[in-house]
Amino acid sequence: MISSRIKNAIDPGTLQQIAEARHHDPFSLLGNQTPHAHEFLLAYAPDSKQLEIIEPQLTGQRLESSDFFVFVLAQQKLPGHYCFRRHDNTDQPSEYYDPYSFAPQIGELDLHLFGEGKHLHIYRQLGAHPAQIDGIDGVRFATWAPNASAVSVCGDFNHWDNRRHPMRCHGSSGVWELFIPGLAAGTLYKFAIRNRHSGHILFKSDPYAQQLEMRPHTASVVRNNAVYQWQDQNWLQQREAFDWLHQPISIYECHLGSWQRDDQGDFLNYRELAHRLVDYVKPLGFSHIELLPITEHPLDASWGYQTTGYFAPTRRFGEASDFRYFVDYCHQHDIAVILDWVPAHFPKDEHGLARYDGSP
Repeated sequence: MISSRIKNAIDPGTLQQIAEARHHDPFSLLGNQTPHAHEFLLAYAPDSKQLEIIEPQLTGQRLESSDFFVFVLAQQKLPGHYCFRRHDNTDQPSEYYDPYSFAPQIGELDLHLFGEGKHLHIYRQLGAHPAQIDGIDGVRFATWAPNASAVSVCGDFNHWDNRRHPMRCHGSSGVWELFIPGLAAGTLYKFAIRNRHSGHILFKSDPYAQQLEMRPHTASVVRNNAVYQWQDQNWLQQREAFDWLHQPISIYECHLGSWQRDDQGDFLNYRELAHRLVDYVKPLGFSHIELLPITEHPLDASWGYQTTGYFAPTRRFGEASDFRYFVDYCHQHDIAVILDWVPAHFPKDEHGLARYDGSP
């Protein structure tokens, strides 16, 4: 039985806010980051028949008429990260580490520099990044939504249910983050952002995603940390000695989607495009290839000028490793690559950057 003292320590209004994905600070109630974690632990598990902690072996007691489970600790001491065993409503079991047992993953210096607009590598913090924390593999998610009252990660791993993984808010910085253990590269996701004024929920692609689905699909994709083996060292050394004030350059500007296609009219891969373009421009004496925007965009006819993914080469022509090959191959054949960059052009598509957190 759950004691009346524990019941009195749990505010029903707060439970309702979490169950409706409206609470701005889920870590104040869930997991072992809370003030009451020495006495009991609270977990939220929608559509669950039973929830247990594997080690030490504890069975959660359901709060009446809710999807919240209370683990009375008494003299039991939990490890820093504990694993749940969940049985869903069809009695199918699954196991997962509690995301609400992990400390904040973005440091104060990062938040300070970002707040000043001086963080030169914020893409390493925001977005989705496979990571290992305390020996546990997962994905670290973060986004900036200063006019949100609550933000959640939803995706194919939680049935696109924005109640299941509410994020931690870093105070007035507007940055939200959550480490979700057990996820890996290839996971599809979006951010569910509730505007603080209207209460409206927007399901947004991640503007810092390093990969997105092929249009017309709009989810962001967790990309792996695979390391590409570059072969352009000689070209990089030559570039150091290049006298750009006194040596001529000749630029061939190109839109990859309309320059050439295969016999069926489909887009070519970055790798094949590299070979075809180099074979074409090299004999003509061009020193550079300038690509119209290859950042992700929803509409073919925009030629890339309506951007939805600022850190993601478009999937139309392959994946990031294929684009790396394109640049590498050009460099190996003494062709420099220039990328058009259009940060001011973004579409009004519901999943894009326009009114990202419900505000202009």
